[in-house]
Amino acid sequence: MSFFSILTLVGGLALFLYGMKAMGDGLTMLSGGRMEQLLEKLTSTRFSGVLLGLAVTAVIQSSSATTVMVVGFVNSGIMKLEQAVGVIMGANIGTTVTSWLLSLTGVSGSSTWVRLLKPSSFSPVLALIGIIFLMFSKKEKKHNIGTILMGFVLLTA
Repeated sequence: MSFFSILTLVGGLALFLYGMKAMGDGLTMLSGGRMEQLLEKLTSTRFSGVLLGLAVTAVIQSSSATTVMVVGFVNSGIMKLEQAVGVIMGANIGTTVTSWLLSLTGVSGSSTWVRLLKPSSFSPVLALIGIIFLMFSKKEKKHNIGTILMGFVLLTA
């Protein structure tokens, strides 16, 4: 392994960790004090917890990020361990959905809809929306949405 390979690895890891932190912070700030109530409602049964974990992992394309966020929520007292188990199981199932999403990069076709499904097409659009919300919005809610979008883009990069 060359020096530049290690440098690329460390840089990619730094972007991944920063994207997770930005997305988690944005979600926490957007929900305000309602995060605990929202997570309680979304994970009221194990099945709904699994579905939540699957959906979050499919969206952010990282079961590791989902697991790290859930562990952080448990450590901060926002979630209980019983709730976290279902979400983490869903995150592991969601890895399969993530693989399917990533396989869309190999889809070929000239259709606009097919090209829009590729992460290389929708990530720059989400980054643009996130930057606009972060830089030009005076409302805290839109600023938090911009933070979430930028975290998501960093995770998919």
